[in-house]
Amino acid sequence: QVQLVESGGGLVQAGGSLRLTCASSGWSTMGWFRQAPGKEREFVAAISWGGYNTDYRDSVKGRFTISRENAKNTVYLQMNSLQPEDTAVYYCAARLSTILSTKSSDYDYWGQGTQVTVSS
Repeated sequence: QVQLVESGGGLVQAGGSLRLTCASSGWSTMGWFRQAPGKEREFVAAISWGGYNTDYRDSVKGRFTISRENAKNTVYLQMNSLQPEDTAVYYCAARLSTILSTKSSDYDYWGQGTQVTVSS
């Protein structure tokens, strides 16, 4: 059983930065998703087990960086140049398959989420 616990969310002004952390008790392909009020959950970023392969949604490329430290069972999402449209609950997800995916239905385990609010 893979358990995921997110942390690091908060309130930040536009242009600011936050780093989200996901503590995972297992190993797998990891992803970050987000869900804004009234909207569907959307893919943000994913990283392979070894960290060599990553994928990002277009709107965060160049601003967000996903990384992992397997020795610490931890995955990070560094978010820079945050904008109000980045406001959402951010979820960490784990996929037992080694293949990266942008589809939420492909992920097997989910954290409870952490709120990120970006003020203008």
